[in-house]
Amino acid sequence: MPTLFTKIVNGEIPSYKIAEDENFYAFLDINPNAKGHTLCIPKKEEDKIFDLEEDTYLELMRFSRKIAKALEKTINCKRVGIAVVGLEVPHVHVHLIPLNDMKEMTFQHKITMSKSDFETLVSEIQSNL
Repeated sequence: MPTLFTKIVNGEIPSYKIAEDENFYAFLDINPNAKGHTLCIPKKEEDKIFDLEEDTYLELMRFSRKIAKALEKTINCKRVGIAVVGLEVPHVHVHLIPLNDMKEMTFQHKITMSKSDFETLVSEIQSNL
């Protein structure tokens, strides 16, 4: 059965897409820790990040870096944090979280954004890619 993220990649579930290429997809987290919280995923389903082929792992990190750099240009933050937890959805995903405070990395602190906020943010980030 396809994961939630595969359904997003396939367009079966809507997302606030930031970028995609042949192998990877980046989209805003709909339950964000901070403004700009983005998920980067491989399009091919794999449960654990260290089970990825080495080349795919390195390409995912390269893709994530590109997105993080755009986030830094878009969001007023001290830095962009990175986390790979992988317990929520059995599909590799890299969290990129603009940080101004450590609480934004706890996954217990969430913010609320409107559909309009998400759509505006997507355009802003994309303009910095």
